[in-house]
Amino acid sequence: MKNANENDIQKLDIYKEGKIYLQSLSSMLPPIFLDPKEGEDILDMAAAPGGKTTEIAVLTKNKANITACERNKIRYERLQYNIQKQGANVYCMLQDSRNLSDFFSFDKILLDAPCSGSGTLKIDENLEENFTKKLIDQSIKLQTSLLKKAINILKKGKEMVYSTCSILSAENEEIIEKFLKAKKIEIIPIIEEEWINSLPLLPSKIKGTIVVLPNEFYEGFFVAKIRKI
Repeated sequence: MKNANENDIQKLDIYKEGKIYLQSLSSMLPPIFLDPKEGEDILDMAAAPGGKTTEIAVLTKNKANITACERNKIRYERLQYNIQKQGANVYCMLQDSRNLSDFFSFDKILLDAPCSGSGTLKIDENLEENFTKKLIDQSIKLQTSLLKKAINILKKGKEMVYSTCSILSAENEEIIEKFLKAKKIEIIPIIEEEWINSLPLLPSKIKGTIVVLPNEFYEGFFVAKIRKI
């Protein structure tokens, strides 16, 4: 179906049956860089609406032990719907990931953190209402506490991905730097394969992480791969 729009695709039987899921190109990157494997215990900390969660299920042939958390009840119900529709093997929790017990431990964690959305803003949007310093400050506080929890419950020597749909260093590199300086984590450089070099990229303040430049095909996105020391 050449040049089809979203509404056209949603009318297809394969969409209605859950055999395909619509997701932006940038949003598909974090699960790919996480490199999930069959049999691993994997946590998606802010999972709704479930695109990345179900992508992890696909990448592991539905044979990983995936836990997906969402704190908002309405978004949680949407997460459950999408997971069930696609037949993904996922355990869902209506839970703020920051409150997970430290007795939990995971082989891999995806933290696609709530953010200001600066990488997805459109010029014709009302930026004064939708993009404020208060929103950015709240996002930074939440991102920091989520990453702290992620590091606590990630197994020693194991890996996680931190990502946002923001291109602001305050929500990305500066968050990561706090934990690098505390020697709790180290960066695993995202390998510069040919297809990665084809991405539109902005400079990143931390070598080995990527900042995707928003354009007509990609949303602005930050991705860092981390190992717990």
